[in-house]
Amino acid sequence: MAQGKKYTDALKKYNRDGLHSPVEALELTKSIATATFDESIDVAIALGVDARKADQIVRGTVALPAGTGKTVRVAVFAKGDAAAAAKEAGADFVGAEDLVAEVEGGMLDFDLAIATPDMMPQVGKLGRALGPRGLMPNPKTGTVTPNAAKAVADFKGGTVEYRTDKHGNVQVSVGKVSFDVAGLKSNLGTLIDELNRVKPSAAKGRYIKKLTLSSTMGPGVKVDVTKLDELSAS
Repeated sequence: MAQGKKYTDALKKYNRDGLHSPVEALELTKSIATATFDESIDVAIALGVDARKADQIVRGTVALPAGTGKTVRVAVFAKGDAAAAAKEAGADFVGAEDLVAEVEGGMLDFDLAIATPDMMPQVGKLGRALGPRGLMPNPKTGTVTPNAAKAVADFKGGTVEYRTDKHGNVQVSVGKVSFDVAGLKSNLGTLIDELNRVKPSAAKGRYIKKLTLSSTMGPGVKVDVTKLDELSAS
């Protein structure tokens, strides 16, 4: 696919095949972002796992200390007091069978879905609508929980979901171009610490194999994974 002039100009500003320390890569990614909007800073991490095997799937959530800079639209499937609390916590859409019916009818104007356990029999029927978009609530990511209000607050406050795709890659947004490098470093370091914490015991060899940073519209910047300890430095 042909790239725009800003993209090709950005490629001329650095060695695309070179490896950079994490902080250098963050600084470079910020400097070559030229879009007129506040681009996200995204990280793609290749893990040394076989994601086809259930015991090597890496999945969970992590709270990024500097937040994501994104406005997250949250739908909550809940009843009674749990529904009222979720709405008060800032959920954008709250409902029970009525919300299930809306989603069945094609309403998907949200980025994240949370459900209380008692609603999962109904929500489970939405697999065809929610599954392909990665929106199906799951206990492993904290999106099936009796405390929907806390989950709403957490996800709107900077908690993000991570999971390996079928190739063993994890892709997460760690902030915005407008963030300072210290905030981005803190977020990236927290993500790396979390991935190391949940490393499957069955994973062999190098665990974090490759890491690339990019802005929404910018080219990728390769990070030297042997220097990730820099992220833990004060």
